[in-house]
Amino acid sequence: MAGGITDTGELYSPYVGLVYMFNLIVGTGALTMPKAFATAGWLVSLVLLMFLGFMSYMTTTFVVEAMAAANAQLRWKRMEKRKEDDEDEDSSSGVSDSDVLLQDGYDRAETRPILSVQRRGSPNIFEITERVEMGQMASMFFNKVGVNLFYFCIIIYLYGDLAIYAAAVPVSLMQVTCSATGNHSCSVGDGRKYNDTDKCWGPIRRIDAYRLYLAAFTLLLGPFTFFNVQKTKYLQIMTSLMRWIAFILMIILALIRISRGQAEGHPSMAQLSGIRNLFGVCVYSFMCQHSLPSLITPISKKKHVNKLVLLDYVLILAFYSLLSFTAIYCFRNDTLMDMYTLNFTNCEIINVAFIRYFLGLFPVFTISTNFPIIAVTLRNNWKTLFHREGGTYPWVVDRIVFPAITLIPPVLVAFCTHDLESLVGITGAYAGNGIQYLIPAFLAYCSRKDTQLVFGSGTVNKHLSPFRHTFWIVFVLIWGFSCFVFVTANIVLSESKL
Repeated sequence: MAGGITDTGELYSPYVGLVYMFNLIVGTGALTMPKAFATAGWLVSLVLLMFLGFMSYMTTTFVVEAMAAANAQLRWKRMEKRKEDDEDEDSSSGVSDSDVLLQDGYDRAETRPILSVQRRGSPNIFEITERVEMGQMASMFFNKVGVNLFYFCIIIYLYGDLAIYAAAVPVSLMQVTCSATGNHSCSVGDGRKYNDTDKCWGPIRRIDAYRLYLAAFTLLLGPFTFFNVQKTKYLQIMTSLMRWIAFILMIILALIRISRGQAEGHPSMAQLSGIRNLFGVCVYSFMCQHSLPSLITPISKKKHVNKLVLLDYVLILAFYSLLSFTAIYCFRNDTLMDMYTLNFTNCEIINVAFIRYFLGLFPVFTISTNFPIIAVTLRNNWKTLFHREGGTYPWVVDRIVFPAITLIPPVLVAFCTHDLESLVGITGAYAGNGIQYLIPAFLAYCSRKDTQLVFGSGTVNKHLSPFRHTFWIVFVLIWGFSCFVFVTANIVLSESKL
């Protein structure tokens, strides 16, 4: 995620880019949204979802603007390098008297805004043609402290991601297998509440089964952290197809149940106690800013990229609303599971065994393919954070220490808790808040300052955000820091009541 300049890859049309962005944003977080909706109340949830969608769209345009500014600076640096090389060649052939006489004029030309020279050679200096990842943009526009804070935020977010994944797979396996044996067959969604100490198979308790699955998950996928892996095109197509089949099935099954008069949900309008988790879940579910460079750069025509992104956010908002509202009216609040797919493993909801197991085990397949990729990304970010120019790591540090500090913490968190709603909520409310709000706002502010300094105050970035006034940057920063305070205070007050 946080890397250097990479190849752009094969170009695709704006509408293909729209589909890719939709697939990127709508992921695991969406499966925890129905429970968060039920906990906070439908009216509060809808208002907050719309507002956070708007905020995410705004910061997405900030990142696109910073990408364009980074591309412009990279182009200028290359032109400067070529000019210096040409001057070196001229100087090697000797300096004439005319060169000396013109030196004063050349110095004055150097003080002119760069764009007055640049316009003649490259009219599209702000065109986004190179993929500049957020880590590279942070290095270009932030000071050393800012770069370190950026990597710290990315690393915490990736740790949260891995902890969520490490808990989601064993939870799904535990719910499906424990309910498919003994007297609890087909009873995941029957409204019965199970404790961790309830029996799963014979003397094995549910919490024991969960930890056994966690150990197996770690042993099977953990070793990939020690190697380099990447998500292939065909694997991406397969997981995207499975995800959309699962989402469409859940919406259709919930609508059928509601249309038959079998709906059990009576959601309240507002429950303020549920806002903290809802906020984190919504932030997590709109997360895409860290992947925008690899998503936006290959789009062939970027003239209306901000309108394209807006359309994507409108569609995603409609999808989240449809998924969550059908869920909270179909199921009682106390029966909605942290992982929404598990509500469809009950025979009363669907009597086709294949569909029950497909939905119940769907997170296992999709998350298992993502876990190694995110783990390798986190490991590489650790290496980048501690890297010093010209230095290399010893073999033990490179191949053992970095993979170990990547893998062990999230597995320990998953071992201690499998409360997915809280894991998603905390990850989104803290690290997600930083990545989605604070970092894009600072990138937009610093890139605008650098652009004016390098290219002159009259320069206009062709991908300038529609929210170009400084007020919007200040608003996002105030909102982001206020959310930190609100979530922390809410956690402290909640713990003090226990």
